[in-house]
Amino acid sequence: MLKLLKHLKPYSKLVVGVLILIFLQAFAELYLPTLMADIVDVGVVSGDTDYIIRVGGLMLLVAIGGVFCAIIASYLSAITATGFGRDLRSRVFARVESYSLTEFDKIGTASLITRTTNDITQVQQVLLVMLRMMVRAPMMCIGGIIMAVSQDAELSRLLLIALPVTAVAVAIFIRKGMPLFKDMQQKLDKLNLVLREKLTGIRVIRAFNRVEYEKERFNQANLDLTATAIKVNRIMAAMMPLMILIMNFTTIAIVWFGAIRIDSGAMQVGSLMAFIQYAMQIMFSLVMVSMMFVLLPRAEVSAVRINEVLQTRPDIVDPEQPEILYGQKGFLQFKEVSFRYPGAEQAALENISFSAGPGQTTAIIGGTGSGKTTLVSLILRFYDVTSGSILLDGVDIRKMPQEKLRAKIGFVPQKAVLFSGTIRENICYGKENATEAEIRQACEVAQATEFIASRHDGFDAVIAQGGVNVSGGQKQRLAIARALVRRPEIYIFDDSFSALDFKTEARLRRALKKETAGATVIIVAQRVATVMDADQIIVLDNGKIVGKGDHQTLLQTCSVYREIVASQLSEEELA
Repeated sequence: MLKLLKHLKPYSKLVVGVLILIFLQAFAELYLPTLMADIVDVGVVSGDTDYIIRVGGLMLLVAIGGVFCAIIASYLSAITATGFGRDLRSRVFARVESYSLTEFDKIGTASLITRTTNDITQVQQVLLVMLRMMVRAPMMCIGGIIMAVSQDAELSRLLLIALPVTAVAVAIFIRKGMPLFKDMQQKLDKLNLVLREKLTGIRVIRAFNRVEYEKERFNQANLDLTATAIKVNRIMAAMMPLMILIMNFTTIAIVWFGAIRIDSGAMQVGSLMAFIQYAMQIMFSLVMVSMMFVLLPRAEVSAVRINEVLQTRPDIVDPEQPEILYGQKGFLQFKEVSFRYPGAEQAALENISFSAGPGQTTAIIGGTGSGKTTLVSLILRFYDVTSGSILLDGVDIRKMPQEKLRAKIGFVPQKAVLFSGTIRENICYGKENATEAEIRQACEVAQATEFIASRHDGFDAVIAQGGVNVSGGQKQRLAIARALVRRPEIYIFDDSFSALDFKTEARLRRALKKETAGATVIIVAQRVATVMDADQIIVLDNGKIVGKGDHQTLLQTCSVYREIVASQLSEEELA
């Protein structure tokens, strides 16, 4: 928690202001019982009405001043806590944005969502309570003890019994509750994970009639969280009655022994009344601390989880001294590249070597799990190679800024992703300042013009979240247009034609050939018809290159390629 509080630096002036106001409020509350004692012991006893009015007026002014300080302190505390939460969310989001896919895989998407929302909210709420209660409670406690001793030192010995008992009780409750708060956040992660999978996989769930199974799965995660929450709340709920019980017994003891001292003439009635007020202030400050400790353990767990996000350094970072690019623009070269996913027993790719240059189409084909998408991910530096190197224009991609690397690439992923917004905004995601002519040209090449024109609003038609209001083929064509509009040096199509019919794909490939004539094109595909016209075809099998060449060459030299071709094309088509 303390590590997170360093982010309060921009609000240091507000925090100082809150502390000053809380000090003034505490001073007012501590001063009022003394004035009340003076009225009872001096004004009432002597019958001096003027004295009572004068001191009573002072009490009224002090009370109004205390209320004013409390209101302003609450307002400034709210501004500080809310601003802190906003800034912390921005920092967490910025840190997550810098993560490589390795960090995403390690922490998990559902957990990152929980940490950015629920965990930061927990810390924000505790900060608000800390500024209002945890700062005020010690002032009231210490000030109350001093003022109580000033009223009657002998009677103050009762506090030596009440305060340690209260402290021990709070410590026991916190020790039992702390592990449960940690379990709660982990189970909240699990609940978010199940819910996210249910929402994103609703089509599959309904298609396989697994609705009841998913309900049971969600209920199990929900009940698990509920059971833990009930257990921890039972423990913490028992704290408050115990605090009040101790406070009431302390009051009884003060009245009992105070009456004895008044009867012996060692104490005045006003002093006893003031002492009771100070004792209540002391005990109430301990109650406030106990309430704080109900919130603090969960916030501490949340703070640890937030710090884990902020302190996790991405594996993939930009070099401090990037190298200058030279040579052909868009010339890509793999040199004995091997890659193993973190924790995997076997390498996903082994000794991959090939080159691809401008004006050349390189196709990558292979069976499922052969490493095609992994190879593409390495070009974009979503992961770093385990050994070997990938060169772009003669420079190792690890020695150039990620932004500069990806600015040279137009990428169409295997799973087309669209964002909520208009069709125009989704296409301009590839190039923010794209002109109307560039947008229309990209859509023309991507064979998307016809279905866009059929929509009522055309390019201003709204795309729902995740692109659920367009078909798979339309998604792919918009994703292709998004890559084309930026006119990069390298085009990467990762199985980007799978949702298109053969006729549309043929038109698209013909249009692409003209559009990408001067660029390096890499196509990952399952269909032989998609790759057979490529200048160079690379055949992958179990992460290794088992064939390299054009279509005719591979038919003669590569058995794996012949098997793939035979499974898709008839003898007449082969001829």
